[in-house]
Amino acid sequence: MQAQTRGAVEMTVAMTILGTIGWFVVESGQPVASVVFWRCAFGAATLLLVCAALGLFRRLTLRQWGLAIAGGAAIVANWALLFAAFPRASISVATAVYNTQPFILVLLGALFLGERLTWTKVAWLAVSFSGVLLIVQGKPGAGALGPAFVQGVALAFGAAFFYALATLATKRLAGTPPHLVALIQVSVGVLLLAPFTDFHSLPGDGRAWAFLITLGVVHTGLMYILLYGAIQKLPTHVTGALSFLYPVSALLVDFLAYGHRLQPAQIVGAAAILVAAAGMNLGWSLSSVRARLRLQPVMRR
Repeated sequence: MQAQTRGAVEMTVAMTILGTIGWFVVESGQPVASVVFWRCAFGAATLLLVCAALGLFRRLTLRQWGLAIAGGAAIVANWALLFAAFPRASISVATAVYNTQPFILVLLGALFLGERLTWTKVAWLAVSFSGVLLIVQGKPGAGALGPAFVQGVALAFGAAFFYALATLATKRLAGTPPHLVALIQVSVGVLLLAPFTDFHSLPGDGRAWAFLITLGVVHTGLMYILLYGAIQKLPTHVTGALSFLYPVSALLVDFLAYGHRLQPAQIVGAAAILVAAAGMNLGWSLSSVRARLRLQPVMRR
């Protein structure tokens, strides 16, 4: 029980940290490519120390290297698209759309891993997709639906797609220390983004550097340590349930920092995505929901 309690605390802290990432990205005031590069660089330095301290370095096969590198490329694309979505669609909307990733993963698993696609999963996928449509159709604030907002939604959806690809690659690395996989992935990000980073126009103030360092050390290094530690201690259904603290904390941060409020249709859409993702992660079936609804009148009698 103590291990599960500790895992729950680690998962809660990790998801809360993730919920603040949008604020750090926006407040850094740096181009997206630079933000992702420095996150990878400071994250790699942190994870290098962690892997060395824990003795996690080991020889990998060419296949493992290939999967880790491919996952790293997908992670970099995921971060770049999500960070670009924040200022366009708001942190709240981008995070809600980003949480369609479990459904994209299910579709990719069915296409490339031969995993069974049940009608229940299809139904939750339809609920999630309807939520995305409601978010897109809801007006951002009092103004008309603008191209930047639509671009932000599309970028967040693209980020979810690449995160699903990274997850697919990581799933094939079973038995490889997750911290080592994360180190390889962020190191790939450093190599990929170095040519696109302007080292002649580095941030000139300590505030910007503080945000960038925090993104690397806290939101990458520390978050991975807490997340993987929690996953090892908690049952899958608890991990899935606590993962929804991420979008909830992101919505709260967006409101407190920028006063962004979702419109009624967007609230319904975000709720639909989160409920559908919960149903997918926690294994809810439509038959069990119908059974509960049928039992309620009987219980009242």
